[in-house]
Amino acid sequence: MSYIPTPEQAEELVKQYNKEPFHIQHAETVSKVMGEFAREYDPENVDFWRTVGMLHDIDFELYPEQHCVKANEMLHELDIDEEVIHAVVSHGYGICADVEPVKYMEKVLFATDELTGLIGAVALMRPTGISDMEAKSVMKKFKDKKFAAGCSRDVIRRGAEMMGVELNELIAKTIDAMRA
Repeated sequence: MSYIPTPEQAEELVKQYNKEPFHIQHAETVSKVMGEFAREYDPENVDFWRTVGMLHDIDFELYPEQHCVKANEMLHELDIDEEVIHAVVSHGYGICADVEPVKYMEKVLFATDELTGLIGAVALMRPTGISDMEAKSVMKKFKDKKFAAGCSRDVIRRGAEMMGVELNELIAKTIDAMRA
């Protein structure tokens, strides 16, 4: 019988497969951001959104070349609910998976995964970090292709389009979510 782990159970699973503090911190950040977006868009399912955010890169440290493919296998072996697996795998759509984000929650994950990395990098460059950061600071760095080059601007743009929001609005909401 498949199940949906709590955010805390999901964190324990992530820590079983990931030892790098960066990967664990990224999972925690995305989980918190997903929870903040859920409070606005799907308040009855905050824990579900947080669980998906926590699990989204469960396979990345062990299988970076097979990201999302291995997550699909691992989560099935762990008897995780199909809805969670679809959401996790869909965040790699067009990158390392052909599973399209369908639900709004999946589109939020697709859009914010890369964006949290970019915002985090901008925060590291600022004496006040994220505390008083505005979207325009991130937009300036967004346009600089060399800054945080590993964060795909194309994926962030496509995510905003999927969500039906302007890039500035997505950035502002993600900053607020990371600050919360």
